[in-house]
Amino acid sequence: MIDPDARAPAKPYARQTMAAESSTRRTGAVTSPDDPPLLALSGVRFKDRQDAGRRLAALLERFRDEQPVIIGIPRGGVPVAAEVARALDAPLDVAVVRKIGAPQNPEYAIGALAEGGVHVLSNETARAIGLSDAEVQALIARVGSELSERTRRYRGSRAPAELTGRTAILVDDGLATGRSARAAIRSLRERGAARVILAVPVAAPESVEALRDEADEIVCVEMPEDLWAVGVWYEDFQPTTDEEVAALLGA
Repeated sequence: MIDPDARAPAKPYARQTMAAESSTRRTGAVTSPDDPPLLALSGVRFKDRQDAGRRLAALLERFRDEQPVIIGIPRGGVPVAAEVARALDAPLDVAVVRKIGAPQNPEYAIGALAEGGVHVLSNETARAIGLSDAEVQALIARVGSELSERTRRYRGSRAPAELTGRTAILVDDGLATGRSARAAIRSLRERGAARVILAVPVAAPESVEALRDEADEIVCVEMPEDLWAVGVWYEDFQPTTDEEVAALLGA
């Protein structure tokens, strides 16, 4: 597994990462809890997820001839992915990923689980909070049940899109830690995708670097030096509901 904290020698993202030219400029350092509101006021890049999807689609036009399948990460990545699918006249599906949270604090993630039983887990973190192998497996099983239920809720009776031998463009509304994206990429490989393109409107540079060996290419509109949080880069970042995801998949 790639160490997310590893740093490769500096070199241009010539083949693997494509970002809009404006993303090379510094967007403002975050040095205290008072900084995020200031950054939110001065650093907005997207009106909403639909706007982000349209802008991302423009960078993905070059993949049209590959007849890709567009894969959104629920929930927030699906409205972005729907715009990309519409622009490229491509089918839309999802890669459902669930966070694996610590038992005493479910919001503290120790890993992520994706369809097909694919999981990314920080063994170091699990050991640090005193989890045994049996407890970790129990956590994965519990999250797996939640993932299966959510997958049924989204797809209904529809079968997953066939990915064997095809290009899959994996879309989320942003890339922060990259844990969910890593699990989703591996899940798409398990489903038979020949190529996986990770596409996001905004990404943390260190997470892009950490995923370079997972995705065949990474495409992003903005790659600010200081991401802070994905929602800062949207004027409207209202949560996407399960019902909205299901409706977009059924459209």
